[in-house]
Amino acid sequence: MEMEYKISKLKSNIKKNYLFLGLSTLDLTRGLWMIYLMTRGFTLIELGILEGVFHMTSFTMEIPTGIVADLYGRKTSRLLGRFFFLISLGIMFWSHSFLLQLFGFVITAIGYNLESGAGEALLYDSMKEIGIESLYKKTAGRNNLILEIGGVLSFLIGGFIAVRLGYTWVFIPSMLLCVFSIINANSFIEPSLVEHEQKRLRKMGWIRALIAQTRESLQVVKDRPKIAFLIIFSELIFMFLTILFFYLQTYWKGNGWNEFSIGLVLAAASVLSAISGLMGEAVEKKIGDRVILLFAPIILLISLWGIALTSHTQIFFILTGLIDGMLYVAIQDYLNKMIPSERRATVLSFQSMTFSIFMMIFFPIVGFIGDQYGLKYAFIGISITATVLFIVYILVTRKMRFTKQA
Repeated sequence: MEMEYKISKLKSNIKKNYLFLGLSTLDLTRGLWMIYLMTRGFTLIELGILEGVFHMTSFTMEIPTGIVADLYGRKTSRLLGRFFFLISLGIMFWSHSFLLQLFGFVITAIGYNLESGAGEALLYDSMKEIGIESLYKKTAGRNNLILEIGGVLSFLIGGFIAVRLGYTWVFIPSMLLCVFSIINANSFIEPSLVEHEQKRLRKMGWIRALIAQTRESLQVVKDRPKIAFLIIFSELIFMFLTILFFYLQTYWKGNGWNEFSIGLVLAAASVLSAISGLMGEAVEKKIGDRVILLFAPIILLISLWGIALTSHTQIFFILTGLIDGMLYVAIQDYLNKMIPSERRATVLSFQSMTFSIFMMIFFPIVGFIGDQYGLKYAFIGISITATVLFIVYILVTRKMRFTKQA
């Protein structure tokens, strides 16, 4: 009876996670913060510095926050992450100071770090503990659908409200939704798969536990080099998509588009991402994972060069939605199959840390080129860089094999 009750509670984590993702993704500021800060007088270089600081913080804090999740619970880490994000929203909205905005971006990064690996580890280990982890890819597709629907609503509603009512009515509802997500996060049930390892590490003390968990997680990656390859490959693509997401907003705004029109384009890309994420499992069965891993960078290159060399930037950005959803589902399923539960949140933090490294390097450079020479030249530079990296990628993967068992 007690076992049935626990199974029921762990299953409920799946539905609770759907609600959590919906509440946390429905952030009306997500497609507008760059435009909002520009209306307050911040330059592209300053925005690039802010984003760079965000990713520098993310880089330095990823492993410690991942270890928080593995040692003290994924639920605890998630709750802290939402509290930090709520504070950062308040700072962004009310502060006119660049230094305070820098602090706000540090807080935002730590919040994302606390959430990044913890949420997925909580979900996957809940499913693994009751023997239904084979359903993860389908669940991940649904998660991506919720993320994209949340994105669509955020872009459309946020853009509409910003134009008609002003930014106050963008930020205040976002803060309220964040409060609701905190209440929802408190209802999760912690999986017990890693309880023994948590107790062992906690007895060491924080510093020794940090060192031990980092060393043993790195050993997992060393023993399974495919993990490192998938992390680097996917985060490079997501880095390019993120740069396009942010700087195209500024580019379109400079060409006379209002926030609502920009939101429509971002929403269309999200819809395509949601569809591709749901179809990811069926597509993988038909064409194979290796084709997906080749398909994603080709679509990215087509989109990048289309944005750089044509006036149809909106169409080519929408095309990137094909990559986002399908790649997210495929990569996360692969990684989770290869990572042991007691190291899951920490190794997934390596993934976020890799993304931060790439963003620290490229995001400020694109902002500098955009300020000095115009964003079109920045997009050309991005396209050339991606093409060179694609050639390297092809050379590296010629002999690498992927199987459904990973």
